[in-house]
Amino acid sequence: MRILVPFEATRPKTRLGPLLDAEERTAFARAMLCDVLAALLSAGHDPELVTTARISIPDDDRFAGEDIAGTVDDRSLSAAINDRLDAAVDTVAVVVADLALVTPATVARLVAAGDDADIAIAPGRGGGTNALVISQPDFRVDFHGVSYRDHRQAARAVDAEVSVVDSMRLSTDVDEPADLVEVLLHGEGAAASWLRDAGVELDTSGGRVGVRRTE
Repeated sequence: MRILVPFEATRPKTRLGPLLDAEERTAFARAMLCDVLAALLSAGHDPELVTTARISIPDDDRFAGEDIAGTVDDRSLSAAINDRLDAAVDTVAVVVADLALVTPATVARLVAAGDDADIAIAPGRGGGTNALVISQPDFRVDFHGVSYRDHRQAARAVDAEVSVVDSMRLSTDVDEPADLVEVLLHGEGAAASWLRDAGVELDTSGGRVGVRRTE
């Protein structure tokens, strides 16, 4: 299956600023991207990067030798994805690039949900949308605002059957320092390793688990 992976390459992960500087945020964002690409490839699918600027994909043994398609599109995420949906003739999936916990088994669950419905949606925390499988040709995305609710409404508007994918790994996108707790607890890929190498660790000194840097 063709799976679009949108990636903000210009100023990635600005909300991690209290913990990581700009160079570190870029490196961490690309580590998460590698984890997503590796999971998609291992699950037998064809990822297509849609980036806001041209990037070099970091070397990663998990997809050495793979020819990963990529295009540069500096429009909004919704416009970039909808343009590709307009041209699609088969089912298309969208998986965001900051799912540091995603695994091949998770991808298989997402795709299987798409086999059983016109639209499969994996909600993110806080009302967002982290992944979609789209086989209804009239459906279009809108990632602004409460996109999970809006995508459900858009599906109803085109009489599309919806399957909701309830998955901790798909719901955990990384935007703020608190999100890094999940990566350190459950991550096994490049993103989790990058954080540990950078001296980011769990902070259990307060009433709620957080993160801190040891350097």
